[in-house]
Amino acid sequence: MMRIGMLTSGGDCQALNAAMRGVVKCIAHSGQEVEFYGFKNGYKGLIYGDFRMLTSHDFSGILTKGGTILGSSRTPFKTIREPDENGLDKVEAMKQNYYKLQLDCLVVLGGNGSQKTANLLREEGLNIVSLPKTIDNDLWGTDMTFGFQSAVDVATNVIDNIHTTADSHGRVFIIEVMGHKVGWLTLNAGLAGGADVILIPEIPYDIDKICDAIKARDERGSRFTIIAVAEGAISKKDAKLSKKEYKEKMAHYKYPSVSYEIAEAIQKKSGHEVRVTVPGHMQRGGVPDPYDRVFASRLGAEAGQLILDKEFGYMVAYKNREIVKVPLSEIAGKLKYVSPDASIIKEAKMLGVCFGD
Repeated sequence: MMRIGMLTSGGDCQALNAAMRGVVKCIAHSGQEVEFYGFKNGYKGLIYGDFRMLTSHDFSGILTKGGTILGSSRTPFKTIREPDENGLDKVEAMKQNYYKLQLDCLVVLGGNGSQKTANLLREEGLNIVSLPKTIDNDLWGTDMTFGFQSAVDVATNVIDNIHTTADSHGRVFIIEVMGHKVGWLTLNAGLAGGADVILIPEIPYDIDKICDAIKARDERGSRFTIIAVAEGAISKKDAKLSKKEYKEKMAHYKYPSVSYEIAEAIQKKSGHEVRVTVPGHMQRGGVPDPYDRVFASRLGAEAGQLILDKEFGYMVAYKNREIVKVPLSEIAGKLKYVSPDASIIKEAKMLGVCFGD
């Protein structure tokens, strides 16, 4: 009897359930006798032994279901070695619960921080197979993560809907898209939604360049301007600050987010009326789109095969249109940024998109 543990860690996203279903269906289809244990609320469930045995009923009808049937939470990697409030050694507790259940493998579905913890557990001797989950598409070693395309769809739909009201009122509209460190989501949603200005963390912006782009649209007779802004967008001025100086600035920051700072600056410099829309966690929610259903199912199936073949210590990834396995040791702690010189940036500029640089 094979025993497999599963957990979903970090921010939720579309297709988590589809990916778990893929793992289960692959192993069940092989004829291998197996028991699945689901740890509740991410690594917390593994730390505190909060789990339940999963049956075929749990995986029925979840291909199209958003969120995660196991629940999720954030367990920061930087504090994983620190004892909890009761002095519990979290890493040792995870290992002990793994061994108590006599698990043959732990399947981790998570983003960057979750992959770092997965790699730590691998280093501690546990059999780990992981899956690349994040709407940010920022995991090193894979061209795509599940949840990303569905989030692009949601953010694009917001931009599409804003177009009509922006045109009706002749305003500048800012749509703030998720992404603190990388701009893949904002870049793709901005292009798909026809945004005139796209601001991402990797390309610091000059507010005057943004105002110039708005003025150029005015002169062409355009009644409105759409600006897609990543949560982590940063001005050229702030990008020059030291970490200490920037931290001090943020400690006295008066705006809810960078979008409101940009909106105020545009209004002062251009005289335009500016409105900000923040779809927020809507981008994580709802059903996975068809692409993510197929993609997550494929990843799950390949993860299941790795387990059957007893190949552990890998993240299942997508490279050059093929599903591959990547050593956790190679991807843990690395982020995949948007290069300012990437072809997609150059092509967007060919289309007239302003990046504020």
